[in-house]
Order: sequence, then structure tokens, then C-alpha cells
Amino acid sequence: MKAFAALFAALDGTTRTTAKLAALAQYFRTAPEADRLWTIALLSGRRPKRSVNATELCTWAAEAAHLPLWLFEESYAIAGDLAETIALILPPPTTTTDRSLTETITLLTSLTGKPPEVRRAAILTAWSELAPTERFLFNKLLTGGFRMGVSQGLMTRALATATGVDEPTIAHRLMGDWSPLTTTFAALTAGSDDTGAGSRPYPFALAAQLEGTPDALGDPADWNAEWKWDGIRGQLVHRTGAFALWSRGEELVTDRFPEFAPLADFLPQGTVIDGEILAWGAGKPLPFAQLQPRIGRKTVPKKLLLDAPARLLAYDLLEEDGLDRRPLPYAQRRARLAALIDRLPPTLPLGLSPDIPFTDWAELTRLRTTSRSGMAEGLMLKRASSPYHLGRKRGDWWKWKIDPWSVDAVMIYAQSGHGRRANLFTDFTFALRDGNDLVPFTKAYSGLTDAEFAEITRWVGKNTLERFGPVRRVTPELVFEIAFEGIQASPRHKSGIALRFPRMARWRRDKGVDEIDTLDSLRALLNAAQG
Repeated sequence: MKAFAALFAALDGTTRTTAKLAALAQYFRTAPEADRLWTIALLSGRRPKRSVNATELCTWAAEAAHLPLWLFEESYAIAGDLAETIALILPPPTTTTDRSLTETITLLTSLTGKPPEVRRAAILTAWSELAPTERFLFNKLLTGGFRMGVSQGLMTRALATATGVDEPTIAHRLMGDWSPLTTTFAALTAGSDDTGAGSRPYPFALAAQLEGTPDALGDPADWNAEWKWDGIRGQLVHRTGAFALWSRGEELVTDRFPEFAPLADFLPQGTVIDGEILAWGAGKPLPFAQLQPRIGRKTVPKKLLLDAPARLLAYDLLEEDGLDRRPLPYAQRRARLAALIDRLPPTLPLGLSPDIPFTDWAELTRLRTTSRSGMAEGLMLKRASSPYHLGRKRGDWWKWKIDPWSVDAVMIYAQSGHGRRANLFTDFTFALRDGNDLVPFTKAYSGLTDAEFAEITRWVGKNTLERFGPVRRVTPELVFEIAFEGIQASPRHKSGIALRFPRMARWRRDKGVDEIDTLDSLRALLNAAQG
């Protein structure tokens, strides 16, 4: 763990991308090969399955530190991070170990399913052997909350630097269903590992957010526009011996959308399509809320298949006849995709995401205002000459989302944040007025500056009415504009409504609690969203 801990310290000690890149590249050149492989896995979200729950860890750590559980929990509430709390509160190590990262992960995976006393003994032994930074990382692996502040793109660049393999090739090889248990670092990076190659997707091209209007983008004739759908981004892969559907999060979701299975009989082998998975009915998209129940399911009940059948609206053709078409201009890929779909039976759950014809930016601006009526979030703008790029690249692809809905609400509960914001109150519960009552309707924790969070933290300290562990009930006085992307009915919420992507758009210092919105105004937005 020592080399891995040194890498973490180097990454955590700088904000400079060049320094992070150098540290990663050096690690990938010199660390033990198995550790390099596990580091790639961890940085790309492939974490070992948790073998211990948080309650057990809290209990065992309190015992090891000779503290009452309530005092440990109070410390946890202040620190805001379980792994950090344990690392700080335990006594110094009594011995040392040369256990590698791979050996540590092997130990953790071996504990799965073991009796509590066996897991407790193994973890207490590990805590007693590890230095503070190594202990912190060990705890992160235990809790499943591993983060190192390294993007997938930065890791890919570091691997390309260390191995001499070009970045697009590395990025493609890291996609899909590979595991450190079934491959090696050399095989993964040198291209000799065919594990999952048949179903492997390509790295998704991402768009940057367009602020303001598109007038600065130049001649409208150089651009294509289409709707930005509110669904699940996915790649459909059909190659010899493989038919797979991948989400943008690199999750294999083929079994969750069995209605796509007939496509394997009609799509030519050597085809990869990028598109949006939508719930579909009466020839048009359904609200995202009707697709959401499929997320996280391993099997889909027949009723859900009948109530909300899925359809893939295709954006792009990435592979055709087994050839990588990503370098071609977007306009050519689009034309090939249209020709491919035209040859398929119209009854299949696959269609072309329609082009939006426009002559000038003013016309497109007017069309954008109609997005919600078509269950879209706004527009996508793609330069006709652009290749299918790697990751997020500014300049060629833009997402131009419609303005979010918003309501003014009052904060009624506050809770401390995590990580660097552990000493600030950043997680808030908000309420709307319903007659003479205040009804909680959403939580939000983003959208404000650190200075505003610090000011609110001082205010919470002076205006706490009750404490429930880490949660404070506060005087209903501070008003915020809550912005959100979607809205749906929800019997699980006291308000009867759930919001999608809520955040604090601004602190309404100019408004008092008597001026907040009502639950009826939120219901009116729900009715508008449902058409």
C-alpha cells in the first residue's frame, strides 16, 4: 500500500493537472504490475464489493479507540467522512506491513460472507499495521467511497504517456466489462486482451454546456441541431457473437431492455450505434419518470414492459461493417445512420433522432422554447464537420438546455457536508407553504459559493431549534430559489411530488418566508409537465 499511498499524497497535494499527470505516469511505469491494474480499476469505478457495513465499522473503530459509540458518532458528524474519522481516531499502528494494494484488495474480497468475528479480527489487524494515509485509503476501500480526484480522461492520458500507446486506443480498451481478476496490465494496455472485446463500447463523446445564445458559433449552415432527449444515453453494440447495450456509465443494461433483443436479427454485424433510451408510447417519448423504475433492476416485470416500452433514438453511427467510423465528419456518419435505419423494419424499437431544420439562430432560439412540449431538455448543436471525439471537447458539440423550472422555498433543516465541506452546513431541506403549514418537498446541497455556505453555517449555529444527530431544525427564515430539471408525482414524499436534479440557484435575501411559493404552485408545474 505504500506506493499507492504515495501516489494518493502526490495527487491530493496539488491542483495542477500537469503535476497530477506526471505523478500518475510515473506510478504506471514503476508500481508492481498487479497494483497498476487495480489502480486503473479503482479510478474507473471498478471497486471491490463491500464486505463490511458502516455500522460494523463504527462499532469496531470505537472499540479499538476505547471510545463510547456516541462519542465516535459525534466525531463522525463533525468530520463528515467515515474513512477519515476512523483513520484519525484510532491509536497509532503497533507494527508495519509491506502488503501491496493487490494483496489488500484480495484480503477485503476474501472477507465477503465470513462471520462477523472473522471480519472484525482481520480489519482490526490491518488497522494496527497501517500508517495514517494507508489506513485512510484502506478505509475508503472498505466503505466503497473511493475517490482520488482523477478524471477518466486524465488517467487515460497518464497511461498513454507511460506506455506509449495512443490515447484513443487506451480509452477504448478501458471501456466495457473487464475485470482485474481476469486480465493483466500488459494485456489490457498492449491490446492482447480480448476479454469482452466483442461487446466493448466506445468512449462516449460529450457536449459542453452552451451559455447564452449560439450567435458566436458562426454560420448556422455549418451546424446540425437535434433534440436533447431526457432519457438514458446508451450504445448498442452488435458484433459477431455479441449483442450488448451499454449505458454512459459503462454499465451493461442489455437485460433491462429485452424489447431491443429483436434488433440482433436485423442489425448488420459490426454495428455500433450511439443514442438515447426513452420510454415510448403513442409514437412519442414518455416522461423520464416512467423509464426510471428500470434503473437498478436486474429483471423487468411484464407490467412495466407494457406500461413503458423502451425505444432507442439513434444519434450517431460509430461502427459500420466492423469499421470504426468515428473519424468521419458528423454529417457523413449521420447520413450512413439514416440509410441503415431506413433499411430496418419500422416496427423495431429503433428510430433516428430527428434533425431540426433551421435557417438562422433566431429561428432555432424560438424552436428551443418548445422543447418541453416534446419531452426534451433543450437542443444539441453539432458541427457538421466534427469527428466523434473522445470525452468532452469544447467547440464542436454543445448542449443548449432550456431554462430550469424554479420555486422560492424556505430552509427548514440543515446538515453538515462531507470531505472538505465537513465543517460547513451544506445539505438543506426546503419547504413550501400549504395553507398555514410548511411542507418539506426537496433537499439540495449545491449551487452556492463556499463563502455563502460559511455564512449560512454561522447562521445555523445561532438559529438551531432542535438537533437530530447531525441534522439541525432551524428557524424557517432563509429563502432560496430552487431550480430543477424535472418533476413527477411521488407517493413516497410528503408533498406528493419529487424533483429531478434540484439545486440552489440563488439565495433570495430579498424575500421573506411569507413570500415563498405554495405547494399549489408546484402542483401547477407538475400538471404542466404532464401536459
